[in-house]
Amino acid sequence: MRTGVVLPIFQQTPAPAFAAATAAVDAGVDGLFCYDHIWPIGQPERPALAPFPILGALATMFDPAPGPGGGPYLGTLVARVGLVPDAVLAAQFVALEHLAPGRVIAGLGTGDALSEEENRAYGIPFAPAAERRADMVGLGRTLVEAGLPVWVAGGAAARTEEARAAGAALNVWDADPALVAARVAGPPGVEVTWAGPPPPAASPPLAERLAALDEAGATWAIFGWPVDVDELAAAARRLG
Repeated sequence: MRTGVVLPIFQQTPAPAFAAATAAVDAGVDGLFCYDHIWPIGQPERPALAPFPILGALATMFDPAPGPGGGPYLGTLVARVGLVPDAVLAAQFVALEHLAPGRVIAGLGTGDALSEEENRAYGIPFAPAAERRADMVGLGRTLVEAGLPVWVAGGAAARTEEARAAGAALNVWDADPALVAARVAGPPGVEVTWAGPPPPAASPPLAERLAALDEAGATWAIFGWPVDVDELAAAARRLG
């Protein structure tokens, strides 16, 4: 199982994200990810850095390590269709792939009622859900054809059919391992990656959580920042 962290980009400057990325890579975590929001959900007074400039900077920061192209994997969790035209979003991923060949993961999502306010505040249309899902599948196919691994976000509901239609993996947010196992087994079965918020202090140890997700068949486990990256990487190594 591979591990990752979602970097702290709801900040005025990228310094906290770069510090978290350095700590994660030094510990042996496999991937660095960024949200794609205009502001943190429900908090329009707070800042949010755009994901692609952060990821582009990270592409040049580290010596070769994990990943087929050398260095950590870099991705979005998730880039939302509709915030920019699909062709622009595809071009951003392709440009990032030129900076970090073989290391870019295109995490795609549609947004939901909680993120609609961001669109409305900036005059960006918020298409009906079915239209957003169709756009996500179409963009996913485009990126798969360009050679990028694609993850389709499905939340706990897990949009397995859409992931298969796009030729993508499914990313589930904070889902129970039983749901992961059900989506892996199908029908129709797909590769499933897991992501979730920072682990609360009262939750089971990271080793237990990773073991449960690994047994369920998840190929990645990604936690929001802050997370103990040394414990996360060590637990993954013990799983092999």
